[in-house]
Amino acid sequence: MTAKPTAGSTGPTDEPVEGKLGYSAALAELEEILGELEGDAVDIDRLADQVRRAAALIRVCRGRIDAARTEIEQVVAELDEGA
Repeated sequence: MTAKPTAGSTGPTDEPVEGKLGYSAALAELEEILGELEGDAVDIDRLADQVRRAAALIRVCRGRIDAARTEIEQVVAELDEGA
């Protein structure tokens, strides 16, 4: 279940985290959630949803970082073989 923005807000999207959500988009949404949570008017009715969405976005970011690391290691290994 994802957080739903309130009327007039630009809160977290309903986009599934497992889709085409890239690192930059996930990070931007995560920063938006963090900004809301750090504000003076935290909506307690949305708090659990926001934290759940943030955790899913963190998993996306970590997955993208791990995939990039693996790809870079493969490229470097191929360069080492050719040297």
